[in-house]
Amino acid sequence: MRFKADEIASVIQTEIEEFRNQVQVSNVGRVLEVGDGIAQVYGLADAMAGEMVEFPGGVRGQVFNLEENSVGVIILGDYLKIAEGDEVRGTGALLSVPVGAAVVGRVVDPLGNPLDGKGPVVSSETRPLETTAPGVAGRQPVKQPLQTGIKAIDAMTPIGRGQRELIIGDRKTGKTAICLDAIINQKGQDVICVYVACGQRSSTVAGVVEALREHGAMDYTVVVSSPSSDPAPLQYIAPYAGAAMAEYFMYQGKHTLVVYDDLSKQAAAYRQLSLLMRRPPGREAYPGDVFYCHSRLLERAAKLSDELGGGSMTALPIIETLQGDVSAYIPTNVISITDGQIYLEPDLFFAGIKPAINVGISVSRVGGNAQTKAMKKVAGGLRLDLAAFRELEAFAQLGTELDKATQSQLDRGYRMVELLKQPQFQPLHFADQVISIYAGTRGYFDDVPVNHVAAAEKELLAFMRNQMPELRDLIVNSGQLDDKGEKQLKSALEVFKHQFNTAAARAKR
Repeated sequence: MRFKADEIASVIQTEIEEFRNQVQVSNVGRVLEVGDGIAQVYGLADAMAGEMVEFPGGVRGQVFNLEENSVGVIILGDYLKIAEGDEVRGTGALLSVPVGAAVVGRVVDPLGNPLDGKGPVVSSETRPLETTAPGVAGRQPVKQPLQTGIKAIDAMTPIGRGQRELIIGDRKTGKTAICLDAIINQKGQDVICVYVACGQRSSTVAGVVEALREHGAMDYTVVVSSPSSDPAPLQYIAPYAGAAMAEYFMYQGKHTLVVYDDLSKQAAAYRQLSLLMRRPPGREAYPGDVFYCHSRLLERAAKLSDELGGGSMTALPIIETLQGDVSAYIPTNVISITDGQIYLEPDLFFAGIKPAINVGISVSRVGGNAQTKAMKKVAGGLRLDLAAFRELEAFAQLGTELDKATQSQLDRGYRMVELLKQPQFQPLHFADQVISIYAGTRGYFDDVPVNHVAAAEKELLAFMRNQMPELRDLIVNSGQLDDKGEKQLKSALEVFKHQFNTAAARAKR
């Protein structure tokens, strides 16, 4: 039997070509270089942007850069365990986190691993970190209030369910305190809260968790923690993980509140990753797509249309400024994405005015739509009155003689400032806020010494609860203050004023 050399050669050539094709389609690569939380991988020919990959030892990564000859991967874990030449496997799946009832009440990292020592998070449901935000047709206008329990916010810069309200200010001006009060005030309101701690100190996060637990808020809250000791990739994905967990409940028709504390540190982590990946730097060395990084996160907050279940996700992003510079790159970016901002001023904070809200710069672009009718009625002119008071106060410091009307306007302004002060972890029900602000703006505290206004307000609210419960219940149940209710409130305030003055006179004797 004779062999034909050309036939044998063609068979061998075909076999080699087919064998080579098999090698190319298997989605396995090798680490070319690794360090600082990133790895360059050769051989992942079919990798997709955002795909999850697996390193030896169970460490996960996410495809970040698609280059001509290699793939840039951010390592979501300890990159010191990975060495050059290690095998990397593509999963063909997007990076996902566990969601659902199993994560509520837990402290987890951005990958859904537990950090609270209460055992594994057992959830059958997962959700991709990145999903498309609902479109225009899938939303409805924001018109349902989300009560924060803070008088100055609910009266002047109200927040609605589905809104994105930026909390902005220098460090140590009470940004986190406002968000914690808002979370604590959701008790019994059927709102699931997600607190994302990004780049914070571990001791600070522990303090936040303890405060929430103490006030019974952990029963309906998820804490996603990526402290400053975590590598940059984990800090970068933390807000997206929090958004995915809240989004699950939103699409179930429930209401959610997400706090991102804070996006300045997330932007810094993203800048670090981008520079390591050799992406071109832009203004302040941030990559050109840092705006998109925040916009695709915050656009996921919405009030869904009734066809999609009518659920909502309210976002409270926090941005830290340096010496009050709101015109820096990241602050201006986030201001332009959100539906308003609450600006906290260091001067007011150090003067003892807490929350230190600057009413001039702070604004809610949803406005009165996110207020109950009662609050809208009593707090309508409060913002302008306070702004006018600030101008008058600056003018009065020149030491000029003031006429009686100006002096009385100043005196009332001082009392209103005192009335809007509020200690931390003491959120007020909206009905109590309505009563308190009505009494202040209508002059019922005008003859009370400024340093006694807080005590007088406390007594007023106790008086309304104990002696006039039906009037308070009317405001609670209807959310309105009609002419009849206002008449009753006026007569109740007259009774209280008489009692308070009598008690004060007795105390003087």
